[in-house]
Amino acid sequence: MELACLDLEGVLIPEIWIKFAEKTGIEALKATTRDVPDYDELMQQRLRLLDENGYGLQEIQEVIDTLDPLPGAREFIDWLRERFQVIILSDTFYEFAMPLMAKLGHPTLFCHKLSVNDEGRITDYHLRQPDPKRQSVRAFQLLNYRVIAAGDSYNDTTMLKQAEAGILFHAPQNVIDEFPEFPAVHDYDALREKFLELSTEN
Repeated sequence: MELACLDLEGVLIPEIWIKFAEKTGIEALKATTRDVPDYDELMQQRLRLLDENGYGLQEIQEVIDTLDPLPGAREFIDWLRERFQVIILSDTFYEFAMPLMAKLGHPTLFCHKLSVNDEGRITDYHLRQPDPKRQSVRAFQLLNYRVIAAGDSYNDTTMLKQAEAGILFHAPQNVIDEFPEFPAVHDYDALREKFLELSTEN
């Protein structure tokens, strides 16, 4: 059996932090894992900026409620689920992602959780485990699944390396340049073709 493992933000949905940064005018919140390879460093920066500017979970969720999946994402997921078992492996948080997962038809999502205090401020974040995307792929392989993975950022590259086949999708040039071992595609038609090419079953 083959599994398709996909990143979420930048692959199927807009980058939530970028959209929130555009709404609030806090330019530093536009930084993502495309820019900062160290996820903890990035999250600590985000939490500090939220605290300094007085924003909490509710304000982020209000922005998320205005977002839709990327054009063509729902159709791509539907196509993929007809041919593979599909798992979304993301470094987002359930508190952010669930409204958008409904718009994608509720594919299976593995991600993280937030701690929120009584005032609605985000006080901490909790990873499922270190390097969770790679560890998830490794666990699937221990169950005798063959994995094809696709993502766009630094935090996806260990997942792509662990998988039997990895694809960069809509990745920035700096990530493409640093990881030339992965084929890079930029639209869903090309991603469909690459999944079929790399599959041993389809």
